[in-house]
Amino acid sequence: MKRNQLKDHLSKGKTVYGPFCKIQDATMVEIAALSGFDFIILDMEHGPFSIETVQTLIRTAEARGITPVVRVTENSETLILRTLDVGARCIQVPKISSKSDAQKVIKATKFYPQGERGMCRYVRAADYTHEDKAKYFGSANESILTIIHIEGLEGLDNLAEILEVEGIDVIFLGPYDLSQSCGVPGEVNHEKVVSKMKDAVILAQKRGKKIGTFTENVEDAEKWKQIGVQYIAYSVDVGLVLNAYQEISHKLNN
Repeated sequence: MKRNQLKDHLSKGKTVYGPFCKIQDATMVEIAALSGFDFIILDMEHGPFSIETVQTLIRTAEARGITPVVRVTENSETLILRTLDVGARCIQVPKISSKSDAQKVIKATKFYPQGERGMCRYVRAADYTHEDKAKYFGSANESILTIIHIEGLEGLDNLAEILEVEGIDVIFLGPYDLSQSCGVPGEVNHEKVVSKMKDAVILAQKRGKKIGTFTENVEDAEKWKQIGVQYIAYSVDVGLVLNAYQEISHKLNN
């Protein structure tokens, strides 16, 4: 099984960047790769993706040399299983608020002895049985990068317990949902939100966990990098295209 390059980069202390993807076209994945991003997040939660589309875009990402991350719609054992079976090796699970939520993720993403992921070697993840079954089942757990979203005050309040769960690689702090939970919806740079996120970064670092978050501009990305965030989701493909179009249109019409 090929090494998970994104997991390797994070383990070596590198800061990695990549956009969320909502456009269901392989062209966007290719462009992200050609632009030099480390990863691209195929967003099933807020994007109109089917599992078939995700499989196609994973193939595209691999062919172009960018790591595909899949954000599933929910903490569902069946959905996580299907996503891993079509070849995802980086999975991002939203709405984690408790230790039991995190344990459920590990149960779904890992084979025995760490979890209870459904076993099947007749899938793309095992190269349709071309991969030796002992090697596949033996190495899959180490190959998967597991990312969980902490998106509200309940999750932050339970973060110490969540961090006790073995197998979680990245704690992703969702600033927009957190801003809503803090009573300042949409104000991702509000003092309440930033303070809560900084405290979470410090706690996670003490436990040896990598941290991720979402940013919409270079200044915020640099700020969170300096604070200690390594996994930085930079904006969304639809917004990046819109901003570029608007800038050009404004220049042409003024």
